[in-house]
Amino acid sequence: MRNVFFLVMSLFAVVPCDPTFAQGYPVKPIRLILPFAPGSPSDMVGRTIGQKMGAQMGQNLVPDNRASAGGTLGLTLAAQAPADGYTVLVTSPTIVISPLLYANLQYDSLKDFAPVARLATIENVMLVHPSVPAKTLKEFIALARANPGKLNYGSGGAGTTNHLANELLKSLQKINLVHVPYKGATLAAQALMGGEVDEVILAVAPALPFIKSGRVRALAVLSEKRVPTLPGVPTAGEAGVTDFRMSIWYAMFAPAGTPREIIMHLYREAQKALQDPELLQRMSNAGMDPWLGTPEELGNLLRGEIARFAEIARSAGLRKE
Repeated sequence: MRNVFFLVMSLFAVVPCDPTFAQGYPVKPIRLILPFAPGSPSDMVGRTIGQKMGAQMGQNLVPDNRASAGGTLGLTLAAQAPADGYTVLVTSPTIVISPLLYANLQYDSLKDFAPVARLATIENVMLVHPSVPAKTLKEFIALARANPGKLNYGSGGAGTTNHLANELLKSLQKINLVHVPYKGATLAAQALMGGEVDEVILAVAPALPFIKSGRVRALAVLSEKRVPTLPGVPTAGEAGVTDFRMSIWYAMFAPAGTPREIIMHLYREAQKALQDPELLQRMSNAGMDPWLGTPEELGNLLRGEIARFAEIARSAGLRKE
């Protein structure tokens, strides 16, 4: 009898005892924190994939947009939420860049978040005004090198990816371009078309109509492979500038400490969602490319991007507010 008792106790010792998961997770709606405004790329990725995941799981992923303080409010709320599987976050490289811009943040990008899944990317393209006498990326670099400080570029503001992408180019090629920040990439694109600035790096989808109308000229896409909607535009690597890449990635995180069983359940649901033809078509129409990755792959991406953006910020002389 005593041996039977110890056998039963040993079985309890090896069975995971997570009451949340044991009850058939999820048993209620899941809060989906989106750190930017409705209609933003981050919001579109989160809502599109979250809606499909919710339908699969039988519980809604309820969007909660927290568009304030450059995305840091949403990140803070996600980091401080209970680690019970009922709060998730979909974010962009903001999770990596914000610590480079703001002092006294109430979260640590590595310690306070549990990676769930890579989800998608949006590719960027380098654009110039038609008056710029450069037809290729190499010609633009040569022009900048011959005229230090005379060419400028617009961005959506300090610390945005279209700002840091240009700073990466400056660092790689040792050229001097003048930064002209605007309150958003849309205003920067309008300034480019109006001839106020010489160059802007913009997401491919919103840039397409401007390229097709001839109001801007595309020099290179900042991705590893050519973009199907711009088949005639080379990658920066093909144009002769290796390491000049700046994709905008999107990923799902949960608060640190969320049980592994829940993390893997959410990852599998994301994996299933990203195999749905209708979802993939909606993403393609919005200029998004699926980029599924495991929690481990997302963790590796996060660590690598923290190091990469820190070096770009140092080269750009960014100061924390």
